Amino acid sequence: MTKPPVFILFLLIIGVSRMVYAQQQVWVSDQGNNTYRNPVLHADYSDPDAIRVGEDYYMTASSFDAIPGLPILHSRDLVNWSLIGHALKRQPPFEHFEKTQHGNGVWAPSIRYHNSEFYIYYPDPDFGIYLTKSKNAIGPWSDPVLVEAGKGLIDPCPLWDDDGNNYLVYAYAGSRAGIKSVIAVKKLNAAGDKTVDAGVIVYDGHDLDPTIEGPKFYKRNGYYYIFAPGGGVATGWQTVLRSRNVYGPYERKVVMDQGTTSVNGPHQGAWVDTPLGENWFLHFQDKGAFGRVVHLQPLKWLNDWPVIGSDVDGDGKGEPVTVYQKPATSRKYAIAAPPESDEFNSHLLGLQWQWQANPKATWAFASSNGFLRLYASRVSDSITNYWEVPHVLLQKFPAEAFKVTTRITFKPNVKIENERTGLIVMGQSYAYVGLKSTKDGVKLVYVKCIHAASGASENEIVLADLGQHVVYLRVTVSADAKCAFSYSVDNKDYVSIESDFIAEAGRWIGAKVGLFCTRTQPTNDSGYADVDWFHVEK
Repeated sequence: MTKPPVFILFLLIIGVSRMVYAQQQVWVSDQGNNTYRNPVLHADYSDPDAIRVGEDYYMTASSFDAIPGLPILHSRDLVNWSLIGHALKRQPPFEHFEKTQHGNGVWAPSIRYHNSEFYIYYPDPDFGIYLTKSKNAIGPWSDPVLVEAGKGLIDPCPLWDDDGNNYLVYAYAGSRAGIKSVIAVKKLNAAGDKTVDAGVIVYDGHDLDPTIEGPKFYKRNGYYYIFAPGGGVATGWQTVLRSRNVYGPYERKVVMDQGTTSVNGPHQGAWVDTPLGENWFLHFQDKGAFGRVVHLQPLKWLNDWPVIGSDVDGDGKGEPVTVYQKPATSRKYAIAAPPESDEFNSHLLGLQWQWQANPKATWAFASSNGFLRLYASRVSDSITNYWEVPHVLLQKFPAEAFKVTTRITFKPNVKIENERTGLIVMGQSYAYVGLKSTKDGVKLVYVKCIHAASGASENEIVLADLGQHVVYLRVTVSADAKCAFSYSVDNKDYVSIESDFIAEAGRWIGAKVGLFCTRTQPTNDSGYADVDWFHVEK
């Protein structure tokens, strides 16, 4: 009997064990009529890179200090994407990332398939360029090795040349290196896990492409190509460089910009081809509190230059499409998207969840009994607000408009005060509705912290004294990033909180929504919160 591929078995397992609402996503790109709408992922998968292996496409993205990091997504048609795992379970240096490191950690990675292995090169701007590998995209992935140590080395991408030489293209972060807006190339050893020379600057973008970064390395028809965005994240364009020599000189051409569209800064991503001979480009758009969302653009080659998007005037420079015909495939594939809701019916935590730092084993326990238990982990005396708290469990905003409702049973330790749990929207400012223990019982509170990233203090309003410890908490997010919090004791009648909070982006990321359970006092037996479910709806 023919055995099904390992990948198919994996999808069946996670589909049953996590029981995610695969057909209830709040954003669906596939229009069901052989067209799609952009973005294909309306979530913060920043700096995407993608490859094709056979008929399968794999994508990874920046994850900064969120853990697990380096998300791995899979698709068969470039439109419907499933989150299948993460390459980084804990981030090195481990002790450093036990504390929140907003904006630090994993910057723009690259994913490649070479010698029957998946390779991910990722930069940490404070420590250097790392490599992790796996025989299978779902893992296990190897412990990261440091390919080159140094501050400011960012956005690496390898190229295995047909003459046996190996190269790594990369950029510099001015905040660490003191230089920026240049692209350089280093040689790699045969294993691809160490650089072997000092590197050569192959392009200086100061005049035409300020802040050029995020390079991706390709070879086609005897040309070396470096796809690299210039002009800045929210306002830039897609530049492509080409040369007959790996070290240049490189010709330059802008192949996509915003044009007449509303899609700002369309750039930084991946060129992929299909088994049927089509070419496509995945890139991001910065949408502030909603994160850096992923778009798919048609790509065609003209005179050995790529043209990305819709080239209305025929000048070789395209602009983003909004609705377009899907990539041609040998058969139709089901609608898919990363998970959002979670029933917590498995001993495995859903793949959508990430902590704000390397996790500790005592923060949370998934259960086969239908709930997630969050223990009230202590907040250090030095921490000012939840921006600095590592044990906050979060997921990405999944669309411009959505609603989150969760059911929480709170069991605080009655011997101490100020244990807390709740539903939080986190960014450089944050807000939450939740429960806290006091000497007079459990209080329902609404808390805002404006300018949390700058060390501001919280503003708390006590909403009610609860005669029960079971509560339903809700936040409704609208297209202007306004967050309306409410609560209920029966999941029928919800009480609106007379305060609207505007979600803000994090540091290089979009806002997130999620859960927490904390305490401020020492104890040998902390209280806990059991989260029955977490529903994300339109």
